[in-house]
This record gives sequence, structure tokens and C-alpha cells, in this order.
Amino acid sequence: MIQVISSGLYTSIQDLGRFGYRNQGVPNSGVMDTISAKFANSLLNNDLDNAVLEITIIGPKLLFEIDTTIAITGADLTPKINNAPILNYKVVQVKKGDVLSFGKLLKGARSYMAVKWGIQSEVKLKSRSQFNNITQNNKLSKNDKIEIESFSSDSKIEKKGKIKSNFQFFETDEIDVFLGPEFELLSKNEQDKLLNTDFTISNNSDRMGYQMEEIVSEHEISMITSPVLPGTVQLLPSGQIVVLMKDAQTTGGYPRVFQLTESALCIMAQKKVGDQFKLKLSPTHI
Repeated sequence: MIQVISSGLYTSIQDLGRFGYRNQGVPNSGVMDTISAKFANSLLNNDLDNAVLEITIIGPKLLFEIDTTIAITGADLTPKINNAPILNYKVVQVKKGDVLSFGKLLKGARSYMAVKWGIQSEVKLKSRSQFNNITQNNKLSKNDKIEIESFSSDSKIEKKGKIKSNFQFFETDEIDVFLGPEFELLSKNEQDKLLNTDFTISNNSDRMGYQMEEIVSEHEISMITSPVLPGTVQLLPSGQIVVLMKDAQTTGGYPRVFQLTESALCIMAQKKVGDQFKLKLSPTHI
């Protein structure tokens, strides 16, 4: 078990998501940055869909009650074991009684902590991803217990091959997109503005969606409610855009002007309030 001494800003258990239930209005959920989460599991030779901790901006403090091995990827929140610094993207052995904590955020927004064999939390609708009204809680709280399996620190983790990753992949300020179904309903001026504005992430942003501060163009475009996905960019009647994230609804009634690529969605997940970016048509779309 792992005991949550303090939970941080928003720490939750996530795997790659909950699929096959969108027709019942159930969001995908799952890790916001699949690239970083998969890499953490890869370092431990886990299944890529093993559940991990998703740690947002301010990290938790965790007491390990059994031996295990961990790997942390994604945002750099200056992790420490018993107040001694450890590195991201490294396999770290943890002993019973050790305390993992986090310090200052240096880059990114979300870290991923994988444990050997994965987190063994409840499975609901074929996923361990926490989400309101599906799992008991949508995030971790003080004194929660996280179930894991013991793994001897004397054991070696066999690597099937060399693991490669660009650790800085999310530091770009360009977000690749494809044109959405309603893009052509906009005027040429509105289209150009969408692709030439420096957008700023507003306070009204969470795992459901990131809303931007800038006003592109107010509109009264009417459309029937249509399917949306994580990464769909909607243009609100106020003229602001919102990028739907992993906990987003399954349908929406606002124009879908863009769709983020899978890697762009991971990059967006590593942005935080106040960060800026530009939307750029994906090279495969041009």
C-alpha cells in the first residue's frame, strides 16, 4: 500500500482510458499525456495500460508501506525520496517506510508516477481511471490508501529493448491541428485569426477542457448537438475557444473548428494557466 499524507493540487489514478461507453455519455478519461504515462510504464517494463498516478502542478506526499520500484516522467516537479532529490525518467527503488514528495515545478504541468505491476485500484467499466459518478472519487485525498503489489528492491527489471524519448517534446508553443467539421462555416478573416492568434490558457481550465482568454469572434452559428472527442476545439458564442480534454463530454452544440492530433493533445496537457500557444495546421493536413 501507499498512504497519501497530502494529496497535492490534483492527483488522480489514471490508465489509458475508458472506452466503449461513449454512447452512454461516459467520457474517455485516462491520462492527459499518454506519451509521458506510457514512457513511465515502459521504464518499468509494465503493460502500457497499467494505472499510474497523474500529478498536477503541486505534488503529493506519499508514504510507501511496502518495497517497490517507481519511475516518474512528464513535468519536472523536483521529486524527492526522504528529502533526497531523484531524477525523472529513471528507475528508482523504494523501500518500506520511504516518503516520496515533490517541490517546485520547473517545467510542464503533469507528472506521471508508475509503480512496478501498476496501481491496483478498483476497475469500473474496464478502467481504473478516476472520474466522478463512475469511481468512488475523482481524485486522491489525504489518508487515502493506494493499493500496489510488493516488488523486491533486489530484483532487476528486465528491459526488452532500448527506450527512447524526447523528454522535452511538450516544451513547444505550437499545437498541431486538423480542420474541424464546422471550420468552413467561418469567414476567411475568422479562419485566419484562429491560426494567427497567440492563445492564453485561462483560469477556466481543467481535465474537462481548457478555455482561452482571447476573443476570436462572437457568433450565432446554430448547429445540432454532435459528437466531440478529447482534442476537439470548439468556438463558443462568446468568441472564445475551448480545447476539450480527457474528461470532456461526449457531445456538444458549438462549432468544432479544429481537432488536435494525438501528440498535440499530450503537449496541451502539459500547459498550465497563463501559458501561451499557437494553433498550426498539421503537415499531414496541408
